Amino acid sequence: MKRKKIVVAGGGLAGLSAAWHLQKQGREVLLFEKEPEVGGLCRSKKNAGFTFDYDGHFLHFKQDAGLTLAQSLLKGELVRHRKSAWIYSFEQYTPHPFQANLCGLPTAIVEECLAGFARAARKNGVRREPNFREWINGKFGAGIAKHFMVPYNAKMWTVPPEQLTCDWLDGFIPVPTLKRVISGAQKVNTEPLGYNAAFWYPKQGGVGQLAKALRGPLKNVFTGCAVAEIDPRKKEVRTSRGEKEKYDVLISTLPLPELPHLIPGLPKAVAASTKKLRWNSIFNLNLGLDKPLGHARHWVYFPEEDPVCFRTGFYSNISSVLAPAGSGSLYSTVAYSQNKPINKKNIIGRIEAGLKRTGILDGEAQVLCRDINDIKYGYPIYDKNYSRAREGIIKYLAQNDILACGRYGFWQYFSMEDALLDGKRAAQMAC
Repeated sequence: MKRKKIVVAGGGLAGLSAAWHLQKQGREVLLFEKEPEVGGLCRSKKNAGFTFDYDGHFLHFKQDAGLTLAQSLLKGELVRHRKSAWIYSFEQYTPHPFQANLCGLPTAIVEECLAGFARAARKNGVRREPNFREWINGKFGAGIAKHFMVPYNAKMWTVPPEQLTCDWLDGFIPVPTLKRVISGAQKVNTEPLGYNAAFWYPKQGGVGQLAKALRGPLKNVFTGCAVAEIDPRKKEVRTSRGEKEKYDVLISTLPLPELPHLIPGLPKAVAASTKKLRWNSIFNLNLGLDKPLGHARHWVYFPEEDPVCFRTGFYSNISSVLAPAGSGSLYSTVAYSQNKPINKKNIIGRIEAGLKRTGILDGEAQVLCRDINDIKYGYPIYDKNYSRAREGIIKYLAQNDILACGRYGFWQYFSMEDALLDGKRAAQMAC
């Protein structure tokens, strides 16, 4: 029996994983990537002696299969860290997650959050299919909703939580017991909560080492060569170099909103569905500093309007080799969208001013280098149109032997572990 010819469009983590698993099964596969190197957002780069990632990326594992795969790829270079995550609000730092660490907040805020959580616990949950705001209020009560959950998520997603469904949750937000909330209001609670109480990161070289490990053994990887057009009828792709390749199965990690530009004659209903998809974008600022950071935090969440970033993380606290001796490095992340635009002419100044106000940048630290990544597709927005639009698009692709794969190809809120395992899923289906 003739073996299927398999093409992978996009060399991010999911596409690399698909190609890696296919080649491991003895299958020949062609992979096309538009950038000069593979990895997508799972890349690292050097600037003035600093190693920066494309925004903050850390490995959290829910499944043994994901951890085993990552460990086998990085061969002893993957280091486990106990998470040191914090929240800056009310002009002070408290441990994350907010709902389990109220201790240290103003007394009136603690009392409001405790009373609201207790009322929510007595009501025992939420109605069957709430929007995200209703879920937050039903699980945590009005106080925690008001002082962290609603403002933080509105800032990250760039839309009000009532416009979001709960389809993306999947254990991402831990819900503590009332006993745990009361305990965390009385003293700092160091007991882990949630699946990401620990995280993993390469010992050196940045998160891009994971993509490099997948790339290493692969044959037929073409970089600087985008899939520019897909012809489902002919089962053929045309690359940005003008070359054409036939396929029996196409594994596509390309963002679903790009399909009208990639598939001429896309059915009107499918094209209409792509226009219903929404997403946020990410402006990532990496900073290299001339002195150490002066604390041991891994990252901080910001629910309030100032600073403008919703999260800042600290590379040099995770791996000292990511910054030259005697220096420090960090990243800061701002979400924006059509619903919530930013002024890119002043955004760097706004980020740095906010980091100074919160004490992350002190008055003596000098910025040695700035590295910017403006990421068009950040997180798919799970609004009321999301499920039906996405399902219709993926069904059409599958009917034409195109397997959607990865965060952008499958259009889901994926972690790096999810992307790795989704590549494996697509490889199995392609055979």
